[in-house]
Amino acid sequence: MHNDKSNNLKYEKQNIEGLSGIYLNCIGKVDIAITNFRILQDANGSATVCETRILGRSGMRDIVDLNCDMGEGFGQWTLGEAPDEEIMALISSANIAAGFHAGDPNSMDRVVRLAQNYGVGLGAHPGYHDLRGFGRRHIQMNPEELINDILYQVGALREFGRRYGTTLQHIKLHGALYMEAAKNEKLSQLLIDTLQKTSPDVIIFCMGMSKTYDVAKRNGYAVIREFYADRDYAKSGSIVFKRQVNRPDPKAIAQKCVRACQEGKVTTVDGEDIDIDFESICFHSDTPGALAVGTAIRQALIDNGISIVPAATVLQHGTL
Repeated sequence: MHNDKSNNLKYEKQNIEGLSGIYLNCIGKVDIAITNFRILQDANGSATVCETRILGRSGMRDIVDLNCDMGEGFGQWTLGEAPDEEIMALISSANIAAGFHAGDPNSMDRVVRLAQNYGVGLGAHPGYHDLRGFGRRHIQMNPEELINDILYQVGALREFGRRYGTTLQHIKLHGALYMEAAKNEKLSQLLIDTLQKTSPDVIIFCMGMSKTYDVAKRNGYAVIREFYADRDYAKSGSIVFKRQVNRPDPKAIAQKCVRACQEGKVTTVDGEDIDIDFESICFHSDTPGALAVGTAIRQALIDNGISIVPAATVLQHGTL
């Protein structure tokens, strides 16, 4: 440990592969943190600090995952305006419907192949067994039976990945099931306990304020927090769940994402700014105008120097 007496911040040395010098990351809870700076040593051993960045409590993200829910049709029925191929070209991680709320064997095969072709992180997107309601209606179920439903869907999607030599990167629950796990600690604990046995190298996606996140962190399970581009936020930090979403302004959505990355802030439905921490930005393929939304987000991030990479790569670089 190195103790900077001038501001009483403690730093932990951390070697980052592929980068010269030694990076130090601030640890501990502080209002303003100095992080991601480099110590370069000359031949005499003298050290010089460079690339210093000042961060707020939530911090600035210069690397982020961009994910989208994909393959959400069934047979001849399709949902959303944009072809999966066009959305896939924009994102770095795909959450692929696994048959219960949407999706079927043929759509899963097709979208998994697309993810492999585009180098996109492969994710299973299990939901309630609710095709008619698109998985956006809560179903009262025994937790053990619900976990079995999740495992069934994850296993199916994983096999299609294996067919094309693609490893399952992550799991993201869908719709009402995602929201139920977010508030249900018992369900989240059972889910994480099960995944630690069946999928120890897979990442779970969730909201930062959720019970799922708390349980995953407490149990040392890899977890990614999401920022929802095309959903509104409540003061609690949770998204405002809707079954139907109006067509958003792509430019406004893109600006919302850039601000979240640069300032760690989002404006709630009550007009208040709250802190938001995340590693991945999500938009939905069934949102009206999804292709324009995704295109605007991607371009805005790139224009502001924010790199878009799969979730696994974000975790390799560390989280805020």
